[in-house]
Amino acid sequence: MDPVPTLHTERLLLRPLELADAEAIQQLFPQWEVVRYLNAVVPWPYPADGALSYLRDMALPAMARGTEWHWTIRLRSEPEQMIGSISLMDEADNNRGFWLAPPWQGQGYMSEACTVVDEFWFDVLQRPLMRVPKAAPNRGSRRVSERGGMRLVRFESGDFVGGYFPLDIWEITREQWRRRR
Repeated sequence: MDPVPTLHTERLLLRPLELADAEAIQQLFPQWEVVRYLNAVVPWPYPADGALSYLRDMALPAMARGTEWHWTIRLRSEPEQMIGSISLMDEADNNRGFWLAPPWQGQGYMSEACTVVDEFWFDVLQRPLMRVPKAAPNRGSRRVSERGGMRLVRFESGDFVGGYFPLDIWEITREQWRRRR
């Protein structure tokens, strides 16, 4: 497959993740408001080399294998300022994940990013189904799924950075997604 492309929306620039992003991630990511509802595989407290290790040892190799697609989220008006990240993964019941630094939350940026990334998933990668797991108490993430036309299909439980929470699995099929366009 071709390299991960840069994606654009009206307000956002989604650039493929690269090793040079480690410093910005290290500054933005290790905040309780960002990590508390993420999977407990995220180390907490976040180590000083956490972003570099993650990029070097996990994200970039998965991108090279063509099993994951990662982007930084940036405002088109300030393309040098990273505000978050969004990813697609070729895993059962875990196809999309994201985080956004607190100053930019609640402004519709993540819904906008998800729209273009979902288009990549369904139109470019030709996947028939997208499923995303979420900590049930994460209302902001739930609203992103609802606005994107996803439906809640299963309840489980999961271990998150912030503790053990109910886990919701959301999904949308390619056909459902296309009808919404």
